[in-house]
Amino acid sequence: MDYHDFLNKYHQISRRDYELIADSLSTCHAKRNDLIAAEGDITRDLYFVYEGTQISCYNHDGAECVMSFHYPQSLMGLPDSFYNQQPTQYYIRALTDSSYGAISFRRLEELFDESQAIERLFRKMTEAKFCGLVTRHREFHTCTIEERVKNFVARSPHLLHLVPHKYIASYLNIDPTNFSKLYNSIRM
Repeated sequence: MDYHDFLNKYHQISRRDYELIADSLSTCHAKRNDLIAAEGDITRDLYFVYEGTQISCYNHDGAECVMSFHYPQSLMGLPDSFYNQQPTQYYIRALTDSSYGAISFRRLEELFDESQAIERLFRKMTEAKFCGLVTRHREFHTCTIEERVKNFVARSPHLLHLVPHKYIASYLNIDPTNFSKLYNSIRM
């Protein structure tokens, strides 16, 4: 799968720089419900999703709490563990059979040394993710559950058909029954 156009949305890189990244990816596969990254592990790789749908989660008192969704033409990883090379409190699980390209922390650091454009690309992707997290944090503190559902639908309508709604409810920190009622009442 070619990610060049996807990456260029964040920062323009040459085809040569893109090939440096693409040539560094190892193809991996996971079956439905497989753990791709486990709680307590150090996340050694960042992933480019080729096929399937995955979720990043944590356990809270035995409940699975969803932090993010991953699907083709997106990156997948646990940034706190990956960038700090520390054990993670989170995990990534495949919701469907999946394939993805993995690039190691060490190789990505080498690419940063080889190409300022690649380093800038990943900085800009990190900035975009951070800005999205700030928006989400604000919504949790200032929006009603109905507003959170409407905002989610406006931002990510494609996920309504990719991901079981119980995971979207968890992501929005809404009881699944309340999410279902709100979802059915919102005009798309």
